[in-house]
Amino acid sequence: MTVHHTTTNARRRRGRVGRLALAALLTTSVTLAGCSEGGTEETPSGSGAGPSATRAPQSGTADPDASRGDGQPASADALLAAHGLAGADARQVIDTLDAQPVAERPSDLIASVRPGQLLLSDGQGQEAPLPMPTDDFYLSVAPYVSGTHECFFHSLTTCRGELANTPVHVTVTDDSTGRVLVEEDMSTFDNGFVGLWLPRGIEATLTISSDGRSATTGISTSGDEDPTCLTTLELV
Repeated sequence: MTVHHTTTNARRRRGRVGRLALAALLTTSVTLAGCSEGGTEETPSGSGAGPSATRAPQSGTADPDASRGDGQPASADALLAAHGLAGADARQVIDTLDAQPVAERPSDLIASVRPGQLLLSDGQGQEAPLPMPTDDFYLSVAPYVSGTHECFFHSLTTCRGELANTPVHVTVTDDSTGRVLVEEDMSTFDNGFVGLWLPRGIEATLTISSDGRSATTGISTSGDEDPTCLTTLELV
């Protein structure tokens, strides 16, 4: 009888240890999700997605995440260099990746556009933020006719829209002043998105038209949690 109780208690202890180890693993796992053709939504920061918090340097050691003279964290250098982007700032990274055909965009790099940061991750545990321009806000827009997906923060290497390499006419008007900020014939990138660099701190009206169809919506560049990915513009 004593042996039976001892064995049962040991099994219970092993079960509790296993459950605690699994919970710890799930708690510490952090990934950068990106929207894709399948419809995965990248959630705002604060919901659990995004890089881990910056670590304080130990006494007598250099902080690997310390900013360089240009405000860019030193930890981003290796990630950028590994993908042919050495020395690039956030705007240069965005413009370079946007111009690449989908087939040439790196599959081992996640570049998530937030209002204040471009968050980089290589899928191997290396993560680094690049500061976005102080006065400019980046908005990626994927107009559609037949199908779309949910998205909040744009992922430069995984997001896909329906209308790739499609001519569009884009108009953006500042709601408070009536000033036309954008009035331009453009083309969607190979991923189906058109990228717009806009002034920060505005409420505006966006209209996109293509092939006799159009769509209009309000946009904002005022908040730290404003979306950088717009996929709800149905052209009718």
